[in-house]
Amino acid sequence: MPVRLGNPPKAVNPNVSKSMKSNRSKGTKPEKMLQRILLDSGLKGYRLNWKNAPGRPDVSYPGRKVAIFVNGCFWHRCPKCDLPLPKSNRDFWINKFSRNIMRDRLKIKRLRSLGWKTLIIWECELKKEPKKVSEKLKKYFSSVN
Repeated sequence: MPVRLGNPPKAVNPNVSKSMKSNRSKGTKPEKMLQRILLDSGLKGYRLNWKNAPGRPDVSYPGRKVAIFVNGCFWHRCPKCDLPLPKSNRDFWINKFSRNIMRDRLKIKRLRSLGWKTLIIWECELKKEPKKVSEKLKKYFSSVN
């Protein structure tokens, strides 16, 4: 049984809440960039947001048991970008980001416990170094087979 994190923190400012609700969870620009790289690299046969995979990874290869997550640098706190926290309502943001990171770790732990291999691709990697992402994916898949 998956561990539940409870309810997310409530935004104090209604504009912040409205803005967060309008963020897409699927079909984002980084996800589309990854899909293009996968297709150009000949890595076909994936499923998007496959509901039968624990944690609903952004990209799944069910037969190979490979799950790929495309993490936004702001929301998932990219270690490479090291973005500052928003200046107002810091307790809310600390709680929000901590929950996101914990949820990410739980998803990966669950997948690995079921024999899945996982890979995280950061938004900044896709934007700044798409060729490196392509090479990374090809190398990763050659070691998985």
